[in-house]
Amino acid sequence: MKQYGAEFLGTFWLVLGGCGSAVLAAAFPNVGIGLLGVALAFGLTVLTMAYTIGHISGCHLNPAVSIGLWVGGRFPGQQLLPYIVAQVLGAISAAAVLYVIASGTAGFELAKGFASNGYGAHSPGGYSLLAALVCEVVMTMFFLLIIMGATDKRAPAGFAPLAIGLALTLIHLISIPVTNTSVNPARSTGVALFVGDWAVAQLWLFWLAPVAGAILGALTYRLLAEEKTSVQAVEIFE
Repeated sequence: MKQYGAEFLGTFWLVLGGCGSAVLAAAFPNVGIGLLGVALAFGLTVLTMAYTIGHISGCHLNPAVSIGLWVGGRFPGQQLLPYIVAQVLGAISAAAVLYVIASGTAGFELAKGFASNGYGAHSPGGYSLLAALVCEVVMTMFFLLIIMGATDKRAPAGFAPLAIGLALTLIHLISIPVTNTSVNPARSTGVALFVGDWAVAQLWLFWLAPVAGAILGALTYRLLAEEKTSVQAVEIFE
């Protein structure tokens, strides 16, 4: 239960920090943090949580990451569903807290998106369904490659949180204009449930594409680099 609690709190922090920066600070008058600030905020949530709960739960914070690590032989299948449930509940709880904060000012409207992911008319840059699908698959694939490589026992010890946090920052810098960046079904679900309507209707893509990308990334890493090992540990950070 400590592992599941850690995943709940870690995903809560990711959504509150990442989506919170987008909703509350991205376009704040005169001192808005913009795309670069939001991208950095998402990376910092993973970086800080990796050092905080990595030794407890592995700091997955993402159903696609948990599925990818399972496919990659790094995570036991019997814990997969509880991890995903904890992550989604953490994301929804964070979205609820963010809603309370954000709605405390005049002019707040859920219709503006509430940091939800989307394609077509709901893509920040008006990108198509196909563009969004390809972007999310490829970004999540490389995210898993980096996670598995950085946490490989042959990699330099102690630097995995930095590599993974910076990778998520880079992913956001690339893909915020396309989909508002998901690569994480829990993150997408939490805010979409509050927006409803189009955000829920398009949510399927932000489960399908990240999970497919994570599986591709895990299989690619095993093919390229991983030694033959058995599933022994939950942690991706040691």
